[in-house]
Amino acid sequence: MALELCVLLWATDGNDDALTRYEDTVLALVPKHGGRVVSRVRRAASDRGGESGGDDGAPLEVQVIHLPDDAALQSYLTDPERVALADVHRTVIARTDLIRVETLV
Repeated sequence: MALELCVLLWATDGNDDALTRYEDTVLALVPKHGGRVVSRVRRAASDRGGESGGDDGAPLEVQVIHLPDDAALQSYLTDPERVALADVHRTVIARTDLIRVETLV
């Protein structure tokens, strides 16, 4: 069964741009696992409160990703190239929420 995922990401203090660079790298792996990045947006600089992520608790980046099934998701999450960046992930990402969604429009 095909998966639609909404990924919400919060950066650690001062690491907004580093989070974006990290995501540039790991999202490039999604097609290797049969998926595609449908949408990727970042909060406008005026709403971020500088590099601190703002005070309203909203994520820095939101993505919508389609994958063919749970096996493809697990394959992506355990991809050796992605796993090799685990230290970067821990340094730049404060929080990740992964939500299964359905497209309405």
